[in-house]
Amino acid sequence: MNAARTRRGSPGSRAARRERQVLWLLLLPFLSAALALVVAPAVLVLVRSLQQFDAGAPEWVGLANYRRVVADPAFAVALRNTAVYLVLTVPCKVLAALGLALALARPRRGVPLWRAAIYLPSVVPAVAYALVWLWWLNPQDGPLNRILRGVGAPVFAGVAAPETALPSLALAGIFQLGEAFVVLLAGAMAIPREVGDAARLEGAGQWARLRFIVLPLLAPWLVLATVRELIVAVQYSFTPALVMTGGGPGQATLLLPQYLVRLAVDHRDLGAAAALACLDLAALAVVLALLAWWSRGWRDVLDP
Repeated sequence: MNAARTRRGSPGSRAARRERQVLWLLLLPFLSAALALVVAPAVLVLVRSLQQFDAGAPEWVGLANYRRVVADPAFAVALRNTAVYLVLTVPCKVLAALGLALALARPRRGVPLWRAAIYLPSVVPAVAYALVWLWWLNPQDGPLNRILRGVGAPVFAGVAAPETALPSLALAGIFQLGEAFVVLLAGAMAIPREVGDAARLEGAGQWARLRFIVLPLLAPWLVLATVRELIVAVQYSFTPALVMTGGGPGQATLLLPQYLVRLAVDHRDLGAAAALACLDLAALAVVLALLAWWSRGWRDVLDP
C-alpha cells in the first residue's frame, strides 16, 4: 500500500496528471463550441419535433409530426431520390479518389500539379460550381451537347428531363472528391514501400498486392472517406439541386434537404421540419452503423 501511495505521489504521476489537465484545458474551447453549436441545437430540434410550432406558441403534440411527415407522399419521393443520389455519387467518388490516390502517391514529375488539379473543384463555391455544370449540361447550347452533336451522338437532356435530371446532379457531385482524395492519398503515402517490394520479391502480382496488402492497410482510411462522403452528400446536396433544378422537373430531384427547407420556410411548419431532421439523422446513423458492422473484419486484418 505504501508503495502504491509512493507511486501515486511520485513526480511522474504528478506530471501525467498535469499533462492531462493541460490537455483538457486545450480541449475546453472546442468542447464548449461543440456543446453550444452542436449538442444544444440538436436537443432543441428534438424537442421541437415533438411540438406544433408555427406562428403561435409551441404546443406539445408528441409523435404527430413524425406521423405527418412519414404519411406525406413527398417524403417518400425525397427519400428515394436521396438514396439514389447517394448510391450514384458516394461509391464513384470513393473509388475514383482511391484510384487517383494510388496513382499519385509516389512523388514524380508533375504529380503536385495533378494533386492540386484534383483538389481544386472542392474549393469552388457551391453556387458557382452548380452554375458551371448547369452551363455544361444545357440541352440547347451546352458544351457537352455541342460535342455530342459534333460526333453524331444523341443529345443529352441533362436537367431538363425527369429521367436524366438526378443522374446529372450526381455527375456534378462526383467531381468534388478533393477531400476523399486527400484522405486516401495520406493513407497511401503512409504504406511502407518495403512491404510492396517484399511482396513483389515473393512473386505477388499487382492485383495480389492491391488485394492483400494495399486495401487492408487502407481500410481505416476508406471507412473514414466513405463516412465523410455519406454525410457530405446528404448535407451539401441542397445547393446544387436548388440552383440546377429547383427540385424538378416535377419532383425528379427533390432531395431530403430541399424537402426540409420547404417544410420550414415555405410551409412554416417547424415541428414537421424538426421531425424530418431527426429522421434524417436517425437514418444516417443506421447507415453508418451498418458500415461499421460491415467493416469490422478489417480490424482483425490490421491487428490480428
